[in-house]
Amino acid sequence: MNGSRYEIIIYWSEDDSAFVAEVPELAGCMADGETYQEALANAEVIIGEWLETARDLGRAIPEPKGRLVFA
Repeated sequence: MNGSRYEIIIYWSEDDSAFVAEVPELAGCMADGETYQEALANAEVIIGEWLETARDLGRAIPEPKGRLVFA
């Protein structure tokens, strides 16, 4: 499964003094970085690790929905 198909939300966190990248479709999957690009790159690594761990533990892996639509 291609991890890059999951939505990644990136924002600046004053509390952490870093960019935070959250992957809403994967519970608890998030990363950070000093720059937007670093947060994105770290999120891509973490998505891969999240998926690998879920497979190893026999947990269900959600299908990527792509862009989420808010009403």
